[in-house]
Amino acid sequence: MRGTARMDVTITKERADDVGAIGTLTTSAFAPKAFSDGNEATCIEIMRADGDLTLSLVARDGARIVGHVAFSPVVIEGTQGNWFGLGPVSVEPELQKQGIGSALILDGLDRLRGLNAAGCVLVGDPRYYTRFGFASDPALTYRDLDTSLVQYLAFGDEQPTGVLTFSRGLEI
Repeated sequence: MRGTARMDVTITKERADDVGAIGTLTTSAFAPKAFSDGNEATCIEIMRADGDLTLSLVARDGARIVGHVAFSPVVIEGTQGNWFGLGPVSVEPELQKQGIGSALILDGLDRLRGLNAAGCVLVGDPRYYTRFGFASDPALTYRDLDTSLVQYLAFGDEQPTGVLTFSRGLEI
């Protein structure tokens, strides 16, 4: 496993029989978060149904799913290229802060590079995501959010500028 996880987990693509466990895990992981509106599992379901779940990776400890990350296509008005959004990323609450989320993110970013993606964007805490190379720029916006929360990681020379639109699943 890549990353800094302290436990022996394996990262694989989602399988059809993982869907229920992913929903349960996502709900559990976000339930205690003050910033969550509780719709993260529904967002994943909508992206999956719409065919917008480009990468859906799970971290397994044996047969148990202990983490999940989703990547979906995005549009950045005025920016060319194949850009993807990161999120949500979920880890079992009792296993958070052990590197599982980091390992999922790093694996997913590597897989996106393999798909010739231009880069990845997200909305999240810069204190966490800068460790992966994400940065913000006032020229990249999402709704009326503080632009420091809207971040990107370019895989090439193009820096995204414009209004970010996520998959319909993330727009609910």
